[in-house]
Amino acid sequence: MKIICIGRNYAKHAEELNNPIPEEPVVFLKPETALLLKKHPFFIPEHSNEVHHEVELVIKINRLGKHIEPRFAHKYYTEVGLGIDFTARDLQAKAKQAGKPWTLAKGFDGFAPLSPFSAKPPALSVEDMADYQLQFQVNGGTRQSEKLSQMLFNASELIQYLSSVFTLQPGDLIFTGTPSGVSQVVPGDRCLAELKDSDGSTTHRLEIVIE
Repeated sequence: MKIICIGRNYAKHAEELNNPIPEEPVVFLKPETALLLKKHPFFIPEHSNEVHHEVELVIKINRLGKHIEPRFAHKYYTEVGLGIDFTARDLQAKAKQAGKPWTLAKGFDGFAPLSPFSAKPPALSVEDMADYQLQFQVNGGTRQSEKLSQMLFNASELIQYLSSVFTLQPGDLIFTGTPSGVSQVVPGDRCLAELKDSDGSTTHRLEIVIE
């Protein structure tokens, strides 16, 4: 099982971190141990003094696929969920300055909490969820809020690109990128991630208390 993550997939998020708008998807991986186990607390690692939240739509691949055309991409997943790509921003900044990979900043145990997944209608794709909105609150205050339509590379384009490099396998997870508003969390913060449909109803919910 691979945890494949997309960076800078919302223009405003790239801009807030002073990064250029990418011309192709920015891809990195998290280890499987980054998944936060059920009922386990989320701890700030001792290696970092600046951990940021990044709320994202997550796609779970359900079929083996290679070189998948965009028009067939929706057939390679039946479930979507909500995830948080926690990031040790101070370690990431050091890695960037040194031209090194981001793995250490992204890969701590528990740095990829997930909501329960839910089924989508088989004929639909994430592009049909364009008006769905990602939201992230800390202690009741909204920090991130953006529609999925603002992705620079939509789900079908991501699946096409990724499957041209990796063979996608059942159980692989694709974190599709985060909107602007990322910021630091500290012990005691109560975090709420939500995905809302076009009517404003919550379809996915993920609560995290920072230890």
